[in-house]
Amino acid sequence: MTYEGNHSKISAQDFKLDKAARWCPGCGSHAVLAAVQRVLPDCVVKTENVVFVSGIGCSSRFPYYINTYGFHGLHGRGAAIATGIKIANPELSVWLITGDGDSMAIGGNHFIHLLRRNLDINILLFNNKIYGLTKGQYSPTTPTGTRTKSSPDGTIENPFLPGELAMGAQGTFFARVIDNDMDMMKEVFLKAAQHKGTSLVEVLQNCVIFNDDIHKEIADKNLREENQLYLQHGQPMLFGKNKNKGIMQSGSKFVVVRIGENGIRKEDILIHDAYKHDDTRHYMLARMILPDYPVAMGVIRSTDSTVYEEALYNQIEHARHKSSIKCVDDLLTGGNTFRLR
Repeated sequence: MTYEGNHSKISAQDFKLDKAARWCPGCGSHAVLAAVQRVLPDCVVKTENVVFVSGIGCSSRFPYYINTYGFHGLHGRGAAIATGIKIANPELSVWLITGDGDSMAIGGNHFIHLLRRNLDINILLFNNKIYGLTKGQYSPTTPTGTRTKSSPDGTIENPFLPGELAMGAQGTFFARVIDNDMDMMKEVFLKAAQHKGTSLVEVLQNCVIFNDDIHKEIADKNLREENQLYLQHGQPMLFGKNKNKGIMQSGSKFVVVRIGENGIRKEDILIHDAYKHDDTRHYMLARMILPDYPVAMGVIRSTDSTVYEEALYNQIEHARHKSSIKCVDDLLTGGNTFRLR
C-alpha cells in the first residue's frame, strides 16, 4: 500500500473506541496503542483500510481497542492470517501485533517465513521477556538465569534476540523502540508503515506484574542516555548524556570510544547506513547488549527487496495472459474434459 499522507482529515480520535483497554495499569501496551493511533492518520486515508491481526497473549488484545478491522487468531498463527489477508486484498494496511512468546515460540516458523517472503505487512513485537497472560513463565527472550514460575532455579536456555532472528530470515526492515518514549515510537512506527515490505519493530515493553523493570537500564530517565544508541540514517553513532561517546570498528568488532580520548574525533565515529544492502553492521547493531555496548534503538535496517504480493499478482496476470482458458466455458469445452454423448 502506498502512503502519501493524510488527505481525508482523519485524526487519532477516529481510531479510538469508547471502551477502556483492559491491560494492567502501567502496562506498556497502553502507550504503544496511543502511539499507533497517533501515527495512523499519516499512513492511511480511511479507518476501514486498516486491519490489525493478533495471536494469543497480552499484546494480542490490541485489535479490540482500536477502531479498525481486526482479527484475533490462534496462538502463534497471526502471521499466517495476516499473510492471507494481505494476499486477498493488497490495498489494505495490515498490522500484526504479537509478543515474544506468541511469535518466538509456537509462532516461530510463521514469523521467519513472513519476514523471508517480504509481504508488505507491519509487525509490532511486544517484548517483555516473559509470558504475561499465562502468569509469569519464562519466554524465548528471557535472559539466561532468570527465576520465573517455570524456572524457579533460573532458566538454563539461551534467549533469542529478535533482531538477530530477523536478519537471519532476510528481513528488510528491523527497528527497536522503548515503550516509555512516545516520540521515538511515533517516528519509528511511521517509518515502518512507509517501508515497502515486511517491517518488524521490536517494542521493549515493561510487564509491571511479572517482570517489572526488565528494561530499566535503558528505560530509566537517569540511565537511558548512557545505555541507548538512538540511530539515525546518515548520522554518527553517538550516545551518552553529552553525546561524547561513540561506536568505531576494529576488525570485525565494534568498540565503544570516548571523543577527545586518544585523539578520537567526532569524524572518526561510524556513520549509520540503514539502507545499505547486506550490511553486516546491521547484524552487529542488532546484537549489541549491555554491559559491553549500548542497546541500538531506532531503525537499524531498511532495505529494498521484492515484495511478495506484487510478485504473486504479476505471476497470476502472466499465467492468465498466456492461457487459452479465459472462463469456465473454455475450461469445460477446451478438450481436456470428458463429454457425455
